[in-house]
Amino acid sequence: MEEATRAAFMDGKACYAAFRAHDSRFDGRFFIGVSSTGVYCRPVCRVKMPKEENCSYYSSAAAAEAAGYRPCLKCRPELAPGLAPVDAACRLARKAALVMEEDCLCDGSIASLANTLGVTDRHLRRVFSAEFGVSPLRYLQTRRLLLAKSLLTDTSLSVAAVALSAGFGSIRRFNELFGKRYRMTPGAFRKLKGDGKGERGDDCVALRLGYRPPYRWEEILSFLAGRAIPGVESVANGAYRRAVLLRTGESAYRGWIAVRNDEQRNSLVATVSSSLLPVLPRVLSRVRGLFDLDCDPVRIFETLSTMNDLRPGMCAPGTRLPGCFDSFEMAVRAVLGQQITVKAARTLAARLAAAYGGCLETPFDDVNRTFPEPGDVLGLPGPIESNLGPLGVIGARARSIRALADALSRGTVRLSRTADPLEEMSELLKLPGFGPWTVHYLAMRALGWPDAFPHTDYGVKKALGGMTQKEILALSETWRPWRSYAVVNLWNAPDEQ
Repeated sequence: MEEATRAAFMDGKACYAAFRAHDSRFDGRFFIGVSSTGVYCRPVCRVKMPKEENCSYYSSAAAAEAAGYRPCLKCRPELAPGLAPVDAACRLARKAALVMEEDCLCDGSIASLANTLGVTDRHLRRVFSAEFGVSPLRYLQTRRLLLAKSLLTDTSLSVAAVALSAGFGSIRRFNELFGKRYRMTPGAFRKLKGDGKGERGDDCVALRLGYRPPYRWEEILSFLAGRAIPGVESVANGAYRRAVLLRTGESAYRGWIAVRNDEQRNSLVATVSSSLLPVLPRVLSRVRGLFDLDCDPVRIFETLSTMNDLRPGMCAPGTRLPGCFDSFEMAVRAVLGQQITVKAARTLAARLAAAYGGCLETPFDDVNRTFPEPGDVLGLPGPIESNLGPLGVIGARARSIRALADALSRGTVRLSRTADPLEEMSELLKLPGFGPWTVHYLAMRALGWPDAFPHTDYGVKKALGGMTQKEILALSETWRPWRSYAVVNLWNAPDEQ
């Protein structure tokens, strides 16, 4: 209870007003515990409005559960969007939470997490509790339980499969913790709410991932469609589909995903092949990063709306920063795209996938291969130029790709949203062929850094025609800390009348 008390918001009247208005801007920013019912809700919940004196407010779902509340079955707190690291008062705590989201810490402990982040176990626990109102372990348990709750509601997976997919190493421990927190067994919960009639097939499951509206879905889908590597990914019928290869230790998991937008429910529906269930948290985390589901579009628009003074319609609410699902794949495509057209870069990337990637069966005619991994590139015999040259890749770029693969394999470069963007950008600049444009582009898409600005980019210069590089950089200072989103707006800027 002490931890939960620290997380309670001081401005209860403001929180209650947002709750009464069902204000989507606050979705995921706080949760409401209702003492008269014993449940906690999202600010967008449409239940009968409780009395103000019965409400308390918490900075995380875990803090609300630590105070003794159960998740609301109507608004489903597990669907609430998260918070981007730049939004956090403590970036270290947010980074730790992102690691937990990535794999539910299935492969390690809180102590190993602290070591990975370069801090002591004690320091991580202190800053984490200050930020989220609970210990890292309590937060992790809630993450696992909410994912399990979503699987019980939206899929027909067995309780044992749900437990393992949500990151519980023991089915007995899952049943025990679920019963303690939610006051019913997983089987009883499914009978009550999760009838197994969600969107799914025999070989896949479909889960919802919430976001804060507005969401410019067509813009991000068009961006991904233009850069999709044939055979590896595609966009068709309003959905993004791709092949997936993920490793955990010595195990490799191959499968496919498809993602579409459900605008009416402010969520994306991610359909995931059953073969990827052992790494489901990682898959869902990467989907969230790819489609930038944790950003605050209203806050970003408030800063960037001055772009409309340059050209009407340049900035609209709902811009998202396209991320990536596979950072090595995206980085290789970026290297191949240096000083050539987007279409030409796609062609070269497709040849690379066809030559050195793996075959995969999917339900989609145009998705049938996984992209090569860094180890595949490093394992090629002889000079890298002799292997990639016949595919049309010039020597300098072939050497850049090999240098990147080597840096990732040795760990001197980490292309991950959990990495420190400025440190990784510095390391990337040391690699041959990695200039400022490539590094800032990777910071935007692979590192999820909201304040990157590739000022020499062709699309940026075209949208700001007539300005010198010095003037462009000076102008960009007014767009901090959202310059990456400003770049997306410049790419999508309407032509001058």
